[in-house]
Amino acid sequence: MSLETARKVLEIEARALAELLDRLDQGFVHAVELLYACQGRVVVTGMGKSGIIAQKISATFSSTGTPSFFLHPAEAIHGDLGRLVTNDVVVALSYSGETEEILRLLDTLKRLAIPLITLTGSRTSTLALASDVVIDVGIREEACPLGLAPTASTTAMLAMGDALAMALLEKRGFNEEDYAALHPGGGLGVKLRRVENVMHTGEQIPRVRPATTMPDVIYEMSKKGLGLTTVVEDNDRLVGFISDGDLRRFFQREANRALSLTAADCMTRTPTTIGRKELATQALNMMEARKITALPVVDSEGRLEGIVHIHDLWRTEMF
Repeated sequence: MSLETARKVLEIEARALAELLDRLDQGFVHAVELLYACQGRVVVTGMGKSGIIAQKISATFSSTGTPSFFLHPAEAIHGDLGRLVTNDVVVALSYSGETEEILRLLDTLKRLAIPLITLTGSRTSTLALASDVVIDVGIREEACPLGLAPTASTTAMLAMGDALAMALLEKRGFNEEDYAALHPGGGLGVKLRRVENVMHTGEQIPRVRPATTMPDVIYEMSKKGLGLTTVVEDNDRLVGFISDGDLRRFFQREANRALSLTAADCMTRTPTTIGRKELATQALNMMEARKITALPVVDSEGRLEGIVHIHDLWRTEMF
């Protein structure tokens, strides 16, 4: 019985979402234009379960480059109306379009000339008729067996809110770098961290000169503990790279005279490098594709700025 109920709920909600596709029209496009042109904040409001969905939609706007906050309509009429300013845009969620607390906001919105976008199941409702843009999120039925608890209707509102936020994200040209700047903490923040935030710098970087003898190369690699060393010339210009693997292969090949040779005899002369502003995930992808464990970080002139090691990427719990 439980599985049958679950399947029915999912079928009803999936159908509700699918039916939204046929109702997308120029109203959606107009809503995106209003949100894009907003010079203040996008204020999202709703009561009850719709209010919870409104909070999530507002959070998605904020995290993707559109300043936004949730306004509780009941609190609004007890003083929070002061948070609204002329340059804002309001997005109201009310399936019936007759939510009393939201209707009581209309006079203030009109007085401040604030555009109103409404997500509702009734295009002929009081709220819809007072709106600048109406987006139809009507459903055939709720997934609740009693037909009472908001289920498919709130799912439809949430999905349409996501659609607005993603359309707006693309219109703004919002990219990974922008997203990283707004998500410095948590798992997302770590995943979007830049190379410069995880690389080894200064005295932590193993480095030798091309003429450095192999005993000193080995000493530098052991001392810095990264299993590698960079090879640099004047002004820290990177000219080569030596890994543990390079060292082992070199000693197998030159067993009789290895210790009398220099870094220049052993180094890889065209190492794969990365810039400090690249995402750490890009560094990891490059290492995995090339089956290497570290990348020198260089500037536009080829000067060494750091070392990013695969162990540091895993240590920051990127995945």
